[in-house]
Amino acid sequence: MKTQQKPATSKLLKRFDNELKEMLMADLQAFREKGQFITSSNQPAQQKAA
Repeated sequence: MKTQQKPATSKLLKRFDNELKEMLMADLQAFREKGQFITSSNQPAQQKAA
């Protein structure tokens, strides 16, 4: 009998997804701390000025 090792692939993908999510959240947090987000109320004013 031959067994398939799909659970290992599934675990690898889950680990990859979790690590990617952690990196993206860390980047987002650093981006927010720099204050580079434009609030939605400021966007139309900047678009009109440009």
